[in-house]
Amino acid sequence: MSVRLSWLVLLASAVLEAVWATALGLSEGFSRLLPSLVFAVTATLSMVGLGVAVKRIPLGTAYAVWVGIGAALTVAWAMVTGVEPANPLKLLFIAGIVGCAAGLKALPAGDEASADKRA
Repeated sequence: MSVRLSWLVLLASAVLEAVWATALGLSEGFSRLLPSLVFAVTATLSMVGLGVAVKRIPLGTAYAVWVGIGAALTVAWAMVTGVEPANPLKLLFIAGIVGCAAGLKALPAGDEASADKRA
């Protein structure tokens, strides 16, 4: 798998992280069947995707991007759906998380080249 495809898998896994985190909240302590099933499936797929991505992306970078994007999407969804209030500072901090994740992706390919040597 190419490094570019690994990044796409990582981003998809981060989206799935936001889905499972939201489903976890909706499951009410795993007492509701559908959100609990959504949690189990998406958490598994998200972890598998992260595992696949770290074959080509350094673990620390991949994990930081996965968590950062997943957390930002989770909070953004909560604000859009009215579960959590939005305010300018919260939006600024979420933008900071996304900016930091993008910065890790934008680093020179030297880090990715070392991952290629491990494969």
